[in-house]
Amino acid sequence: MRKWRPLIAVCLGTFMLLLDVTVVIVALPDMASGLAASLTELQWVIDIYALVLAALLLGAGAAADVVGPRRMHVAGTALFALASLGCGLASGPASLIAMRGVQGLGAAAMFATTLSLLAAAYEGRDRSFALGI
Repeated sequence: MRKWRPLIAVCLGTFMLLLDVTVVIVALPDMASGLAASLTELQWVIDIYALVLAALLLGAGAAADVVGPRRMHVAGTALFALASLGCGLASGPASLIAMRGVQGLGAAAMFATTLSLLAAAYEGRDRSFALGI
C-alpha cells in the first residue's frame, strides 16, 4: 500500500480539481439567488478558474523546477484548500470571483506537478501503470 501513496495523492488532487468545476456548475442557480449575482458575474465565477489555471500552468511548472515538484504540489494543494474555504465564505460575487482565481492558481501548481511526481516515484512497469491511472 505504501508504494501507491504518491499515486493516490496525485489522483485525489486531480479529482478535487475536476470536481470543483462540476460542483460550481451545479451550484450556479443557488449562487445566483444567494449572492444576487448577475449572469455576467456567474460566467466569471466559472471562467476565472479556467483562465488562471491555463495562464499559469507553464509558469507553475517552471517554478516547480526551481523549488521542487513535491513542495510545489503541497503548496498548491494548501492554496487550493484555503481558496475553497474563501469561496465558501464569500459574501458577494466579487469576493467569490477573486477566490476562484486563487483556486486557479493553486490548481495550476498542483496540475503542473502531477506527471513529474509520478515519474519520480515510479520506475518501469509501475510508472506505466501509474501514468495510465
